[in-house]
Amino acid sequence: MLNTNFEKEELEGHRTLYIGVHVPLGRKSHRRHRHHGHRHRKRSKERDSGVDDGRESPSHTDTPAQRVQFLLGTEDGDEEHIPHALFTELDEICLREGEDAEWKETARWLKFEEDVEDGGERWSKPYVATLSLHSLFELRSCIMNGTVMLDMRANSLEEIAEMVLDQHEVSGPVGQDARRRIRDALLKQHHHQNHKKLANRIPIVRSFADIGKKQSEPHSMDKNGQTVSPQSQPANNEGKQDVSRENSAVDFSKVTGHTTTSVYLTEIRLRIDLHFMKKIPPGAEASNVLVGELEFLERPVVAFIRLAPAVLLNGLAEVPITTRFLFILLGPLGKGPQYHEIGRSIATLMTDEVFHDVAYKAKDRNDLVAGIDEFLDQVTVLPPGEWDPSIRIEPPKNVPSQEKRKVPPVPNGVTDLGEAEEHGGHGGPELQRTGKLFGGLILDIKRKAPHYLSDYADAVSLQCLASFLFLYCACMSPVITFGGLLGEATEGRVSAIESLFGASMTGIAYSLFAGQPLTILGSTGPVLVFEKILFKFCKEYGLSYLSLRACIGLWTAFLCLLLVATDASSLVCYITRFTEEAFAALICIIFIYEALEKLLHLGEHYPINKNNNLQKLTQYWCACVEPRDPSNETLRYWEERNITASQVNWTSLEVHECEVLHGEFEGSACGPHGPYIPDVLFWCVVLFFSTVIMSAFLKEFKTSRYFPTKVRSIISDFAVFITILTMVLIDYALGIPSPKLQVPSKFKPTRDDRGWVINPVGPNPWWTTIVTFIPALLCTILIFMDQQITAVIINRKEHKLKKGCGYHLDLFVVGVMLGVCSVMGLPWFVAATVLSISHVNSLKLESECSAPGEQPKFLGIREQRFTGLMIFTLMGCSVFMTSMLKFIPMPVLYGVFLYMGASSLRGIQFFDRLKLFGMPAKHQPDFIYLRHVPLRKVHLFTIVQLSCLVLLWVIKTSKAAIVFPMMVLALVFIRKLLDFIFSKRELSWLDDLMPEWKKKKLEDAQQEVDNGFIHTEVESDSILLFLFALSVLYVTCI
Repeated sequence: MLNTNFEKEELEGHRTLYIGVHVPLGRKSHRRHRHHGHRHRKRSKERDSGVDDGRESPSHTDTPAQRVQFLLGTEDGDEEHIPHALFTELDEICLREGEDAEWKETARWLKFEEDVEDGGERWSKPYVATLSLHSLFELRSCIMNGTVMLDMRANSLEEIAEMVLDQHEVSGPVGQDARRRIRDALLKQHHHQNHKKLANRIPIVRSFADIGKKQSEPHSMDKNGQTVSPQSQPANNEGKQDVSRENSAVDFSKVTGHTTTSVYLTEIRLRIDLHFMKKIPPGAEASNVLVGELEFLERPVVAFIRLAPAVLLNGLAEVPITTRFLFILLGPLGKGPQYHEIGRSIATLMTDEVFHDVAYKAKDRNDLVAGIDEFLDQVTVLPPGEWDPSIRIEPPKNVPSQEKRKVPPVPNGVTDLGEAEEHGGHGGPELQRTGKLFGGLILDIKRKAPHYLSDYADAVSLQCLASFLFLYCACMSPVITFGGLLGEATEGRVSAIESLFGASMTGIAYSLFAGQPLTILGSTGPVLVFEKILFKFCKEYGLSYLSLRACIGLWTAFLCLLLVATDASSLVCYITRFTEEAFAALICIIFIYEALEKLLHLGEHYPINKNNNLQKLTQYWCACVEPRDPSNETLRYWEERNITASQVNWTSLEVHECEVLHGEFEGSACGPHGPYIPDVLFWCVVLFFSTVIMSAFLKEFKTSRYFPTKVRSIISDFAVFITILTMVLIDYALGIPSPKLQVPSKFKPTRDDRGWVINPVGPNPWWTTIVTFIPALLCTILIFMDQQITAVIINRKEHKLKKGCGYHLDLFVVGVMLGVCSVMGLPWFVAATVLSISHVNSLKLESECSAPGEQPKFLGIREQRFTGLMIFTLMGCSVFMTSMLKFIPMPVLYGVFLYMGASSLRGIQFFDRLKLFGMPAKHQPDFIYLRHVPLRKVHLFTIVQLSCLVLLWVIKTSKAAIVFPMMVLALVFIRKLLDFIFSKRELSWLDDLMPEWKKKKLEDAQQEVDNGFIHTEVESDSILLFLFALSVLYVTCI
């Protein structure tokens, strides 16, 4: 009988705590029916007696943590001891005289505990298990003094029961009647919680254990004429029990010899359990805990069993997976709650990351006890009077890794080089100089070629469909807007149709051949500024704009290819998080600012009367009248078109006609630019903010509590598309004339005096083909910086990309298409930061088989080419879809821009650090860098980064916007200067380490002093000096 009275000294020294009965060794049972028990008992005695197994056992003076670390650090060639994911189930029984008892499932664990509620109708919410220290001590005593049978070979629960009882008889005699009754209790059918749900839905369906029992009645005989017991049926063919470790799903029609009806019922049950089965990882095994009270017992039966191999025990577990561990605790009446808590303790231990591995690799009971002691060392005790034990603790969003418990601590004075390396940026083989012409490009092609077919196969997902529908709408508006602005700046020589055609052609080529197809190409502000300056220059000096632009584009393409040939993209490794975040934050803020600016700009086109008098609404009017004092331009316009003002019926003209004829508006309902429009602006504001709010709400719907997981996931993936569609339908239903997306309806050049192929020389002098090299140099730096900074952001390690990147291949494709677009008179396109970040965010992958209560784990990004290809293919077809696209309100697209800009700010550490300025220290989040860097240094680093961001904003919005790429490049030098203010360790937490520091660290580790360090510093400083000289040349040329 379990001892529940503990002395104070015993509780204080729990490692010497001795609970339960003494189990003397040496006495053997007189039963002849042993199955495999005699072999197992011999092996068990050898383990318990400390037989040398070929390894150097830890000393008895070692702590439990050291013993566990030693055990987990040993390499075991036996596949049977490789840890698997575990599903743990707690079943309880209470057997009284004259009652027909059964095992009832009361709790289960995948990662967190779930209990069958008192009403018995449903599972509780998953919660963090809270255990009593007393039950852990008693569990320790059970392992020390009970039966421990490791690597038992058995094929059925009947064999397991026989071997457990054989071993139990070693500690003391068990009468034949008691043995039979214990065996019968262990073989009672198991009633699982899902059986009740099944019975409510389909009354004819019975539990799997019932079906197995009916199919193997005691009167049925096997082929040898021997009686086949209910639990030994699967043992008839041992080969059929060899269930694959890689897949936990089991084909029961092959395991048992059931009839068609039973197979059908089993399939129904499997369908019912399919939802929970999805939560169980592939290859998972079961751990069954059986505890309960038996009226006839005088002393408890305790056994911890590890099966080798794992066996499918029909009806034992709730889900059809093989069983690896069993813990049996049967005791006398009166201590049911105590047995229940011990069962919860062992079940919780089996879900512990460290004890779970110990259970798989344990050689004897001492290893298991050490595992429990190590667990006790990590336990936190809550005083009983300071918290409510009935409160169920919600599972945390992020569970810290327990790997540190598995490995010995690093000795004092030894630097953990791996820790700092984790915070490294984007250095890798992709950015190593090859020293060969086009060496980096060739390696990029070799790296990406094996994944090319999978880039299309991996796109078979609803997530990809949602991504390209969302980004198609998001990309269309800026491309058309950019084309419109370019058309205004160049008098229609390059306008909206050219912008659509160029974006489609460049995007398709990039999606097909680039090294990182997750990057989305788009137009940029500095390119627009460059085009305006170039057109103004050509107009002043009488040069052909399109021809001169073609020359510059061809030179730029050549210089980009030259950069590819010389592996210049390896300089990207000098762009650290400091530069990336400043650039990304600026682009996000620009998206947000421009979205709000365009919304406010609608007020000029749709003015409202701010001084309404509601009592005079019946007197408001606005009419078109003849101008009293027409300007010279108006008179010239009338003369050219033979218009006589006195013959025009001005009051009958519509608004547009009045504006065309240069009439004037007169009346109390007229504004400075035309009649007041009462509803449109307010409706645009409603559409704008409704789009932002609805997009954000639906995107976060995945974490809500409504609807099944699959439905929530689909709604989240299609969030922006559902929002746009909803807003379009509402706008159409109300009929308010909000501004709509204007798409060119004919596929032809905007101006009739140009074609689709431009002569680079044309009417310009021949020497223009040479001098255009200088502006091409400026344009090359602009293209290189825009493209590569965005590529660095997309290729960051936290995105967990598995197919590698291709900086050289990306720049090669952009350079080639830039030359093609120049010859065809189309705009230039490079990587668009916000669109690319939104693309990556829309393709995030999360684990599907997360345990109940556990947050899905981020697995990486769905890397494929289909979404980009479809976005730009559909964009090229937009000319033929104007009948549908004309219904999309522009405020809805502005709202999408604001949503993309705001959502792209997530994960930027710079904004997290900005919030710290207004937080008291006790309310600051537990950011990892706050543990290692003083707060004043964090604030200083943030102030420097904020100052750079403000400087970039001022330059970007001023007339000097063409210098913007060089200012981005200047951030690299500013980051270099921070090496003199912050220590390397501080920068490793706040930012990425510069490349020369990584080399220095490796050289120090290998004790290669002075020479290598000086060489590295000289090499990096010479590269930075070259970049500085290039920037000076750039500014001088401007």
